[in-house]
Amino acid sequence: MEEFQKKIGYRFNNEKLLETALTHSSYSKEKGHEMEFNERLEFLGDAFFDAVIGEELFRAFPEKGEGFLSRTRASLVCEDSLVKVARDVKVGRLILLGHGEDKSGGREKNSILADSMEAVMGAVFLDGGYEAVRAVVLKLFSELIEEARSGRAIVKDYKTRLQELLQADGGTLETMKYVDVGAEGPDHDKIFTVRLEIEGEPVSEGKGKSKKQAQQAAAEAVLKRRGNAF
Repeated sequence: MEEFQKKIGYRFNNEKLLETALTHSSYSKEKGHEMEFNERLEFLGDAFFDAVIGEELFRAFPEKGEGFLSRTRASLVCEDSLVKVARDVKVGRLILLGHGEDKSGGREKNSILADSMEAVMGAVFLDGGYEAVRAVVLKLFSELIEEARSGRAIVKDYKTRLQELLQADGGTLETMKYVDVGAEGPDHDKIFTVRLEIEGEPVSEGKGKSKKQAQQAAAEAVLKRRGNAF
């Protein structure tokens, strides 16, 4: 834990928060739910990760409009970025996993690595506040942020592209809704399904290792039908 805290540039006052951030649900279940796991912290970390990157891009590109900022933020606030950083700081070896999840290679699974990094950010916020989590995000994602500044970021965000097309056609974001259909498979290898509805009508479904991936797949399916895929 000591080395990990050095790598992220933050020392916890309450290390129990960090332990919870690195506890997967499979481990908690194996222990009879005696230990709190990281899903709530993941939810919190996702929100502040999004906010910090959004603020940084807002300041970095004063001349750019909302569309560019949204697409660039989406290229940074994504599973690929989180996984890259997770591997850089070697968070996988610290995650507490259930025996089955560990045996199936859970420490290398993108979804688990990404979720754990978001949970760590949530834990940093609870332990040290907004400025602490902001400093951690800017340190860990400095290389990716610099790529965005220089225009090298690869933007491939189907959800935002579809939103823009919907608005261009006179629609509003309120008419577009992603509905969780369910998940199948064992806990360590779930596949999520999401249905995309526009104006209350189902238009596509998407599947993925996370709900975010499933939403992107559902949006991509609509764009491909319209001939507007990337």
